[in-house]
Amino acid sequence: MTLPNQLTILRIVLTPVFLILFLSDDPTYKQISLFVFIVAALSDWYDGWLARKFNYITDWGKFMDPLADKILTSTAFIGFAVIGLLEWWMVIIIVFRDITITLLRAYADKKGYVFSTSIYAKWKTFLQMVFLYYLLFIYIGSITPGLNQKFGSIFRILLDHTLIYVVMLFITIITVHTGVNYFRKNKAVIKKLLSG
Repeated sequence: MTLPNQLTILRIVLTPVFLILFLSDDPTYKQISLFVFIVAALSDWYDGWLARKFNYITDWGKFMDPLADKILTSTAFIGFAVIGLLEWWMVIIIVFRDITITLLRAYADKKGYVFSTSIYAKWKTFLQMVFLYYLLFIYIGSITPGLNQKFGSIFRILLDHTLIYVVMLFITIITVHTGVNYFRKNKAVIKKLLSG
């Protein structure tokens, strides 16, 4: 088991830990959940860097690494839906699109086919992560007593329901659009997979 693969396993293990802490009623546990999420996200960057630099690339890693990433981000989106900060229908669309395409890519890779991706899809992932970090820092800041006393009015503006809804809607539309583009660009490969 290579170090990048161990980091991937760590990310998967940390994901439910993050969710349990995040959904706790204790502000301290919520603060710890932010730290757990950051560690998990950094492990993604580090294991990718290690795999490329030292050629620690395995079939297991090629399948599980992107899946672990989507599990982490999907769990964070679900957590925000549970506490009522995000709309469930948007979260379901994003989670379904990301997990489906990740599994499809992994299956294609196993069959020896290469799915083409785009800079647009990478920007989609970047926007999702920036938005999740924004929500995590602002939300946890807003439920931290000391910070809320000093910056409560700012937190309320930054967590405004309409603002969050519009940004999430924008991200949902981009996520769906990149998914449609993905299927269109890889239509020939998908047909081969379905026929094989």
